[in-house]
Amino acid sequence: MPGSTDRRPSWDEYFMTLANEVATRTTCLRRAVGAIIVKDRRILATGYNGVPTGLAHCAETGCLRQQLGVPSGQRHEICRGLHAEQNAIIQAARYGINITGASIYITTQPCVVCAKMLINADIEEIIYSNPYPDELAMSMLREAGIKLRVYDDAMQNNANA
Repeated sequence: MPGSTDRRPSWDEYFMTLANEVATRTTCLRRAVGAIIVKDRRILATGYNGVPTGLAHCAETGCLRQQLGVPSGQRHEICRGLHAEQNAIIQAARYGINITGASIYITTQPCVVCAKMLINADIEEIIYSNPYPDELAMSMLREAGIKLRVYDDAMQNNANA
């Protein structure tokens, strides 16, 4: 608003704030992740981690990975849910939105399954804020030539001060 002393957020800050808000829709008992696919500073699709549409949420059924004591980053195949990146890609495909050459803002570094999907979806840049224990994912993304950036909100706040 004119005359306001509040600072305007950078594009990175704006999109990562929205990705964090999208993550609040999760029903996962272990991790809340949000993703926003962006092209030319326009939001194309969003996604958060959770079970497929119409199925019982993990809060109702329990988390098999948690019950079995499976560490983070392992045994994705026994999880009922989809990852935020997967849901964002599916949303774009479902509505006929071309995401070729887009960027994706994710609250957590992609796992190897999502990394492979992002590579084949022709995502050009990944901006994420939290690490995830999956070096193979990072290696494959680098090999594919996808630009990777770690979002640091402390640095953003200092840059805009």
